[in-house]
Amino acid sequence: MTKKRENYIGWDEYFMGVAMLSAQRSKDPNTQVGACIVSKDNKILSVGYNGAPNGYDDEALPWDREGEFLETKYAYVCHAELNAILNNKGSNLENARIYIDLFPCNECAKAIIQSGIKEIIYKSDKYNGTDGNIASKKMLDYCNIKYRKYEDKNIKLELNL
Repeated sequence: MTKKRENYIGWDEYFMGVAMLSAQRSKDPNTQVGACIVSKDNKILSVGYNGAPNGYDDEALPWDREGEFLETKYAYVCHAELNAILNNKGSNLENARIYIDLFPCNECAKAIIQSGIKEIIYKSDKYNGTDGNIASKKMLDYCNIKYRKYEDKNIKLELNL
């Protein structure tokens, strides 16, 4: 009897890979972030990436990081987590998990809490210790939302499209 293949990827690798692949849709020249929302029974409910809202021409969007607020991307870009929540087409997000490249900001933490997602798996926490990051963790802790750093196994996957 033939045995099953042994070198397949686990659920965390699979869903983080989907989030990272989604990030490749971002037009942001500096930061690409993806998100993948998953049910308790490991079904993908939604994906998202950081980018312009639907109907907003991303060619007209300022992608600058520095300068007056209205002349930077920060006034206009939807974060990956919010996009994934808003892209969901009617699935109940209660008790779901979200896989994301970057630990959520305080605004996305509010949306995650409000949507019913109960666990966050993140790849990077590069803004750790900033006011927004502290506020995010404070809200998540208070609302009993679990978060954990993705355990990077240095798996290299290649797609030839």
